[in-house]
Amino acid sequence: MPRVGLTPDAVVDHALALIDDEGLEALTLAGVAARAGVATPSLYKHVPGGLGALRRLVAVRVTSDLADLLARETAGRTEDAAVEALLRGYHRYATDHPHRYAALPQATPAQPDDELLEAAARLVGTILEVLRDYGIERSEAIHAARTVRAVAHGFASLTIGGGYQLAEDLAVTQRRLVGVLTDGLRNWPSDEIG
Repeated sequence: MPRVGLTPDAVVDHALALIDDEGLEALTLAGVAARAGVATPSLYKHVPGGLGALRRLVAVRVTSDLADLLARETAGRTEDAAVEALLRGYHRYATDHPHRYAALPQATPAQPDDELLEAAARLVGTILEVLRDYGIERSEAIHAARTVRAVAHGFASLTIGGGYQLAEDLAVTQRRLVGVLTDGLRNWPSDEIG
Protein backbone atom coordinates (compact mmCIF):
# COMPACT_ATOMS: atom_id res chain seq x y z
CA MET A 1 0.00 0.00 0.00
CA PRO A 2 1.23 3.51 -0.80
CA ARG A 3 2.10 5.59 2.27
CA VAL A 4 -0.80 7.79 3.41
CA GLY A 5 -0.19 11.37 2.31
CA LEU A 6 2.49 10.45 -0.18
CA THR A 7 1.37 11.09 -3.75
CA PRO A 8 3.25 11.59 -7.01
CA ASP A 9 2.97 15.36 -6.44
CA ALA A 10 4.36 15.01 -2.92
CA VAL A 11 7.25 12.92 -4.27
CA VAL A 12 8.00 15.71 -6.76
CA ASP A 13 7.87 18.24 -3.90
CA HIS A 14 10.50 16.19 -2.04
CA ALA A 15 12.56 15.88 -5.22
CA LEU A 16 12.48 19.66 -5.78
CA ALA A 17 13.48 20.31 -2.17
CA LEU A 18 16.42 17.94 -2.63
CA ILE A 19 17.39 19.65 -5.90
CA ASP A 20 17.10 23.11 -4.31
CA ASP A 21 19.34 22.08 -1.40
CA GLU A 22 21.92 19.91 -3.14
CA GLY A 23 21.70 20.46 -6.91
CA LEU A 24 20.23 18.53 -9.81
CA GLU A 25 22.99 15.91 -9.71
CA ALA A 26 21.83 14.93 -6.19
CA LEU A 27 18.46 13.74 -7.50
CA THR A 28 18.33 10.03 -6.67
CA LEU A 29 15.54 7.77 -5.54
CA ALA A 30 17.39 7.11 -2.29
CA GLY A 31 17.73 10.85 -1.60
CA VAL A 32 14.05 11.51 -2.30
CA ALA A 33 12.99 8.49 -0.24
CA ALA A 34 15.05 9.74 2.72
CA ARG A 35 13.34 13.14 2.52
CA ALA A 36 9.93 11.48 2.26
CA GLY A 37 10.67 9.15 5.15
CA VAL A 38 10.06 5.97 3.17
CA ALA A 39 12.15 3.10 1.91
CA THR A 40 13.46 3.58 -1.62
CA PRO A 41 11.37 0.74 -3.10
CA SER A 42 8.25 2.47 -1.76
CA LEU A 43 8.72 5.30 -4.26
CA TYR A 44 7.93 2.93 -7.12
CA LYS A 45 4.34 2.81 -5.84
CA HIS A 46 4.07 6.54 -6.49
CA VAL A 47 6.47 6.89 -9.42
CA PRO A 48 6.32 3.53 -11.22
CA GLY A 49 9.00 4.40 -13.76
CA GLY A 50 11.70 5.02 -11.17
CA LEU A 51 14.29 7.77 -11.53
CA GLY A 52 13.57 8.39 -15.22
CA ALA A 53 9.89 8.95 -14.49
CA LEU A 54 10.75 11.17 -11.53
CA ARG A 55 13.06 13.30 -13.68
CA ARG A 56 10.21 13.67 -16.19
CA LEU A 57 7.78 14.72 -13.42
CA VAL A 58 10.32 17.26 -12.16
CA ALA A 59 10.75 18.63 -15.70
CA VAL A 60 6.97 18.95 -16.07
CA ARG A 61 6.65 20.75 -12.72
CA VAL A 62 9.51 23.17 -13.40
CA THR A 63 8.22 23.95 -16.89
CA SER A 64 4.67 24.42 -15.56
CA ASP A 65 5.83 26.62 -12.69
CA LEU A 66 7.80 28.86 -15.03
CA ALA A 67 4.91 28.98 -17.53
CA ASP A 68 2.48 29.93 -14.76
CA LEU A 69 4.82 32.60 -13.41
CA LEU A 70 5.34 34.19 -16.82
CA ALA A 71 1.59 34.15 -17.55
CA ARG A 72 0.94 35.94 -14.23
CA GLU A 73 3.76 38.44 -14.78
CA THR A 74 2.61 39.41 -18.28
CA ALA A 75 -1.14 39.40 -17.59
CA GLY A 76 -2.66 42.79 -18.38
CA ARG A 77 0.59 44.10 -19.85
CA THR A 78 1.36 44.75 -23.49
CA GLU A 79 4.38 45.36 -25.68
CA ASP A 80 7.43 46.73 -23.82
CA ALA A 81 5.86 46.36 -20.37
CA ALA A 82 5.02 42.73 -21.11
CA VAL A 83 8.51 41.97 -22.41
CA GLU A 84 10.08 43.59 -19.36
CA ALA A 85 7.78 41.62 -17.03
CA LEU A 86 8.53 38.41 -18.90
CA LEU A 87 12.32 38.85 -18.73
CA ARG A 88 12.30 39.94 -15.10
CA GLY A 89 10.03 37.05 -14.11
CA TYR A 90 12.17 34.56 -16.00
CA HIS A 91 15.37 35.90 -14.45
CA ARG A 92 13.87 35.94 -10.95
CA TYR A 93 12.67 32.33 -11.26
CA ALA A 94 16.03 31.12 -12.56
CA THR A 95 18.12 32.98 -9.99
CA ASP A 96 15.80 32.21 -7.06
CA HIS A 97 15.89 28.49 -7.96
CA PRO A 98 19.15 27.91 -9.87
CA HIS A 99 19.28 24.15 -9.29
CA ARG A 100 15.61 23.74 -10.12
CA TYR A 101 16.13 25.86 -13.23
CA ALA A 102 18.80 23.36 -14.32
CA ALA A 103 15.97 20.78 -14.56
CA LEU A 104 14.14 22.88 -17.16
CA PRO A 105 14.37 21.00 -20.46
CA GLN A 106 16.23 23.04 -23.06
CA ALA A 107 15.11 20.77 -25.90
CA THR A 108 12.18 18.48 -26.55
CA PRO A 109 13.06 15.04 -25.14
CA ALA A 110 13.40 12.13 -27.57
CA GLN A 111 10.14 10.70 -26.18
CA PRO A 112 8.09 13.67 -24.98
CA ASP A 113 4.78 13.04 -23.31
CA ASP A 114 1.56 15.00 -23.43
CA GLU A 115 2.02 16.53 -19.99
CA LEU A 116 5.46 17.91 -20.78
CA LEU A 117 4.40 19.08 -24.23
CA GLU A 118 1.39 20.86 -22.72
CA ALA A 119 3.56 22.65 -20.14
CA ALA A 120 6.08 23.66 -22.82
CA ALA A 121 3.27 24.87 -25.09
CA ARG A 122 1.96 27.11 -22.30
CA LEU A 123 5.44 28.53 -21.75
CA VAL A 124 6.00 29.25 -25.44
CA GLY A 125 2.39 30.42 -25.77
CA THR A 126 2.99 33.21 -23.28
CA ILE A 127 5.97 34.42 -25.29
CA LEU A 128 4.01 34.24 -28.55
CA GLU A 129 1.15 36.19 -26.96
CA VAL A 130 3.54 38.98 -25.98
CA LEU A 131 4.95 39.02 -29.53
CA ARG A 132 1.46 39.39 -31.06
CA ASP A 133 1.27 42.82 -29.42
CA TYR A 134 4.11 43.83 -31.73
CA GLY A 135 2.31 42.38 -34.74
CA ILE A 136 4.88 39.59 -35.04
CA GLU A 137 3.16 36.49 -36.40
CA ARG A 138 3.64 33.25 -38.34
CA SER A 139 7.23 32.15 -38.90
CA GLU A 140 8.63 35.51 -37.76
CA ALA A 141 7.02 34.85 -34.37
CA ILE A 142 9.13 31.70 -34.08
CA HIS A 143 12.30 33.64 -34.88
CA ALA A 144 11.33 36.33 -32.36
CA ALA A 145 10.41 33.76 -29.69
CA ARG A 146 13.82 32.14 -30.14
CA THR A 147 15.41 35.56 -29.68
CA VAL A 148 13.43 36.22 -26.49
CA ARG A 149 14.36 32.78 -25.18
CA ALA A 150 18.05 33.32 -25.99
CA VAL A 151 18.05 36.63 -24.14
CA ALA A 152 16.14 35.28 -21.13
CA HIS A 153 18.11 32.05 -20.81
CA GLY A 154 21.48 33.64 -21.58
CA PHE A 155 21.12 36.44 -19.04
CA ALA A 156 19.81 34.07 -16.36
CA SER A 157 22.48 31.44 -17.01
CA LEU A 158 25.31 33.97 -16.93
CA THR A 159 23.96 35.41 -13.69
CA ILE A 160 23.66 31.99 -12.08
CA GLY A 161 27.12 31.01 -13.29
CA GLY A 162 28.73 34.11 -11.78
CA GLY A 163 29.43 35.67 -15.16
CA TYR A 164 28.83 39.23 -13.96
CA GLN A 165 31.53 40.03 -11.43
CA LEU A 166 32.15 43.71 -12.14
CA ALA A 167 30.77 46.36 -9.79
CA GLU A 168 28.23 47.86 -12.19
CA ASP A 169 24.62 47.32 -11.10
CA LEU A 170 23.13 44.23 -12.72
CA ALA A 171 19.65 45.82 -12.66
CA VAL A 172 20.94 48.56 -14.96
CA THR A 173 22.31 45.92 -17.32
CA GLN A 174 18.95 44.18 -17.28
CA ARG A 175 17.12 47.43 -18.12
CA ARG A 176 19.51 48.03 -21.03
CA LEU A 177 18.98 44.48 -22.25
CA VAL A 178 15.20 44.91 -22.12
CA GLY A 179 15.58 48.15 -24.09
CA VAL A 180 17.68 46.50 -26.79
CA LEU A 181 15.20 43.64 -27.09
CA THR A 182 12.09 45.82 -27.20
CA ASP A 183 13.69 48.14 -29.77
CA GLY A 184 14.39 45.09 -31.90
CA LEU A 185 10.86 43.75 -31.52
CA ARG A 186 9.33 47.11 -32.49
CA ASN A 187 11.39 46.98 -35.69
CA TRP A 188 11.00 43.24 -36.37
CA PRO A 189 10.62 42.32 -40.06
CA SER A 190 7.27 41.02 -41.31
CA ASP A 191 6.79 37.60 -42.82
CA GLU A 192 7.56 37.66 -46.49
CA ILE A 193 4.80 36.07 -48.53
CA GLY A 194 5.62 34.29 -51.76
